[in-house]
Amino acid sequence: MIALARREIVGRYQGSLLGRFWSFFVPLMMLGVYTFVFSVVFQARWPASSGSRTEFALILFAGLTIFNVFAESVARAPSLIIGNPNFVKKVIFPLEILPFVSLLTSLFHGAINLAVWALFFLILKGIPPLTIMWLPLIILPLAALTLGTTYLFASVGVYFRDIGQIIGVAITAGMFLTPIFYAASALPDLYQTIIWLNPLTYYVEQGRNLLIFGLAPAWGASLIAYVFALIILWLGFATFQKLRRGFADVL
Repeated sequence: MIALARREIVGRYQGSLLGRFWSFFVPLMMLGVYTFVFSVVFQARWPASSGSRTEFALILFAGLTIFNVFAESVARAPSLIIGNPNFVKKVIFPLEILPFVSLLTSLFHGAINLAVWALFFLILKGIPPLTIMWLPLIILPLAALTLGTTYLFASVGVYFRDIGQIIGVAITAGMFLTPIFYAASALPDLYQTIIWLNPLTYYVEQGRNLLIFGLAPAWGASLIAYVFALIILWLGFATFQKLRRGFADVL
């Protein structure tokens, strides 16, 4: 599984001039674009912050890093089985590890983004808050939620090919419906209730509190997140195991 993840990471940048350095440059370039659009063009400001663009960029980058762990893996889910027909037809291969490989790849890029964020935070503001040590407690249920969702869409995508297009649109919409570019608390009460129905809201808000504002996790919300993530993981894996019997016939 580790070898497959390594091959996936290396293969993504194989043949390019900068190679794996693109995993640093792409998020930085996108961060620059988003920061310019929201902090310069739209004059967005974060509640309870200094209002500086560098701080806005750090807050934005923290939210994007957490969101992208989920989005990267789920975006690739519909093509995981379709793109590996040899594993289904010709080789006795444990197909259930393919979503794990996708998750490991997403976590690798997330770790790189977090390292870049930490470097910039250290340069611009100093040592990050000690609450950053709680971050694994947030990433663990996020990984379970991502894996369960990837299992679900990887299996359904074999039979319903249009789901790849739907997921692409849904992830783009989800990025703006998750409080990455704005704080959930800045919304009117009605919209706050709606935005908290998005499970990714918890991870982005909690992750940002740990990384930027030095706030400890909300333990009640954390318990709910763990239970929900485990339910999605179980449902996704059960669906994958049930539908995999027909993969070879469809492919």
